[in-house]
Amino acid sequence: MLLCKINDSLISKKYETSLTINENNISMFNYYLFFGKEGKLMEYLCLLGILVIVVGFALKLDTVAVVVIAALVTALVSGIDFVTFLKILGKGFIDNRMVSLFFLTLPTIGIIERHGLKEASVNLLKKLKNLTPGRIFDIYTAVREVASAFGISLQGQVQFIAPLINPMAQAAGKVNGELTELEADQIKGRAAASDNFGNFFAQNLFVGSSSVLLITSTMKSLGHPIAASGVVLCTIPIAIICYIFCLIYNHFFDKKLKVSKEK
Repeated sequence: MLLCKINDSLISKKYETSLTINENNISMFNYYLFFGKEGKLMEYLCLLGILVIVVGFALKLDTVAVVVIAALVTALVSGIDFVTFLKILGKGFIDNRMVSLFFLTLPTIGIIERHGLKEASVNLLKKLKNLTPGRIFDIYTAVREVASAFGISLQGQVQFIAPLINPMAQAAGKVNGELTELEADQIKGRAAASDNFGNFFAQNLFVGSSSVLLITSTMKSLGHPIAASGVVLCTIPIAIICYIFCLIYNHFFDKKLKVSKEK
């Protein structure tokens, strides 16, 4: 084995590079020789994984396969060999295996839904009278947050908003006169927003949800172990604050709608 030092005239003494040669191949060569003192090109090559993700999603390929391939490409261009990559991938899976525990809750949720929980919610909303669009959104947001607390996914945009909440709100808005195209679009948008608010800010209210388990496992892997119940307790005030803002938000919308009809 021959160890050669690159002449100082080729590269500065601070970034001295060594070349190791054996009979058939070069075993080590500092990348500064190719990429300059800052190694910028190597840093850019490490971003190839992002390009793989963009192209994979654009072509609508399998999500899991695209992510794994992107991780592999990033590892290889960063100098991580395939075996080490598999070790890192396996360790990541083991450290975050708690995320899959939410599958244990699916049978219970399925039994509850089979016995008509969603139908009962629909019937309750239909029985309510003298509602304004804002009040309908208030009730639905409350239902959404309570359902999230029990780990029940209402699939709101498809099963509630489009076929039920939006038509009810549109009908309630027409009580004092026909809606303009802008007002109808605003009601439609607020109906969708009420589902997003209730789902996003209350999704961590259930201790067995995948999001809570992901948070706890990630924090543990970073050296900051936390309990799933702690995540839920921190989410409760967030969900309450969100609902209060929704009440105010919807109240002013009803007021604005009423004033426009009185003119």
